[in-house]
Amino acid sequence: MRERILKISGIAALVLLSNACGGAPPSGSNSFPAQSLLVLNSDSGQARVEVRTAPEQPPTRGNVSMQLSITDATTGAPESGLELSAVPWMPAMGHGTSVTPTIVETSPGVYDLENLVLFMPGTWQIRTDWDASVEHVTPTFDIP
Repeated sequence: MRERILKISGIAALVLLSNACGGAPPSGSNSFPAQSLLVLNSDSGQARVEVRTAPEQPPTRGNVSMQLSITDATTGAPESGLELSAVPWMPAMGHGTSVTPTIVETSPGVYDLENLVLFMPGTWQIRTDWDASVEHVTPTFDIP
């Protein structure tokens, strides 16, 4: 009987710990600043990308949200309906995270990325691509 109680307590502790450390805020719960943190051009130069982070800008260690506003570099028109993917990556360590970020287009050309778990200090890249992996941007952050 005692073994069973210890096993249940261990599982409960793991659940509580994972919820405390890695629980993502509900979608759309972050307020992004009006001022972008970074402005990047896609590798091809065909898209302009404004990057914002929440809850802080610049981001700090922990669970971070990021907003990408993607527009055509020539016309300024929003790039809507993109199949965007993102991978948080720590190049110095050669690894990413085990948590897959969620991506939602919240308005035309505006994509909210949630659950970016930047769990240790150092340089992090958010490797993004879209349009069948033809277009890329890689926002990079130094996390204290």
